[in-house]
Amino acid sequence: MIERYSLPKMRSIWSDRYRLDTWLRVEIAVLECWQERGLFSREILNEILDKIRISPERMREIEQTTRHDVIAFLTSLSENLGPVSRYLHFGLTSSDMLDTANALIMKAAGELIQEDLQEVLHSIRETASVHRLTLMAGRTHGVHAEPTTFGIKLAGWYMEMVRHQIRLTRAIRNVSVGKISGAVGNFANIEPAIERSVCEKLGLEIDPVSTQIVQRDRYAEFIWALSMIASSLERFAVEIRSLQRTEIGELEEGFTIGQKGSSAMPHKKNPIIGEQICGLARILRGNLLVAMENIPLWHERDISHSSAERIILPDSCLLADYLLQTFRQLIDSLVVHADRMKQNLENNRGLVFSERVLLELIKRGMNREEAYTLIQQASLALRNDRTGRHFRDVLYEQPVINSTLSFEEIDSLFDYGYYLKHVDTIFQRAGLE
Repeated sequence: MIERYSLPKMRSIWSDRYRLDTWLRVEIAVLECWQERGLFSREILNEILDKIRISPERMREIEQTTRHDVIAFLTSLSENLGPVSRYLHFGLTSSDMLDTANALIMKAAGELIQEDLQEVLHSIRETASVHRLTLMAGRTHGVHAEPTTFGIKLAGWYMEMVRHQIRLTRAIRNVSVGKISGAVGNFANIEPAIERSVCEKLGLEIDPVSTQIVQRDRYAEFIWALSMIASSLERFAVEIRSLQRTEIGELEEGFTIGQKGSSAMPHKKNPIIGEQICGLARILRGNLLVAMENIPLWHERDISHSSAERIILPDSCLLADYLLQTFRQLIDSLVVHADRMKQNLENNRGLVFSERVLLELIKRGMNREEAYTLIQQASLALRNDRTGRHFRDVLYEQPVINSTLSFEEIDSLFDYGYYLKHVDTIFQRAGLE
């Protein structure tokens, strides 16, 4: 991932140094378990631990010849060890170390993303609390439907991110498995007890049945969980972008001192953060397709997945981290124009109350089809009216309606408070109390 979209903590987790340190951590855990099983003495283990050193430069030199990064890594380690190097990587195949290390790296990355999720949840919670009763038009098909509140909209976003926490927790658990089972997973040259001990030392579960690799459905689930997060963030960003349109003007991204919106038009304040979130979410979802195509490998494995994973694993984690942090900043700096929300709501001149009028007529004994037709005709008449009349004025003029409802009863139906009566229940159900 380019530096522009890479934040320091996640970049560190996917750095070459962290990767090599994690490789060594796995190799040392295996050595410790072999020593505990009596393959060699504690003195030899201490000698290995004292001498072993990572040299990325030397590893790169060796890889020019071997064209195999794990062999280059092991050879560079062995050069400092002398005769005791024979115990290094004993009974292992490359993927034993690689996939176990991958598990540690993805676990660390996933836990950082969980922290990001928690921060986003906090920001949404705080904003939802402030705007719990901020009236706005609910829209379906992009058209005014019925009144709602901005707080209710945010409560929905909050619950969506809670579900992502659950999905990501499960995906982290399923990817946090080690594999120390040999070349085809049958433990021919290493004992299952070694695998279990190594994984316990590293804080991982074992893969109960591996081949030469940990099966890639686990990795695909992990990328899927990140893609789901990105898709929701895109949904939220699209909503903010739409509500920032000049014709609507209900929300605005924060605009910092000195920020510029356009090289040509000084008046512009564009929703650039939301647009960036939408674009980067597409890349993350694209990585999911690759992760799924990495599942069907030949026999006990091939390496068609390997080159792709060098890109999609770090990039997906870096993008998820960046997207969550960026969205949190967007929410924290969001400008909410509550007055414009109310103005837009009232611009439809009361049409948002049509269902309430419909139901009241039905309760008074009118046939549903008849009531619907009457209200629809009144609504269409108002849409074509340019005098500025209100929907209640049109209803006053309908003999069938005003013979059923008095003017005072019609007026009582045009009450925004009616749509707020269950806000507390919604917030309680979302855990936002």
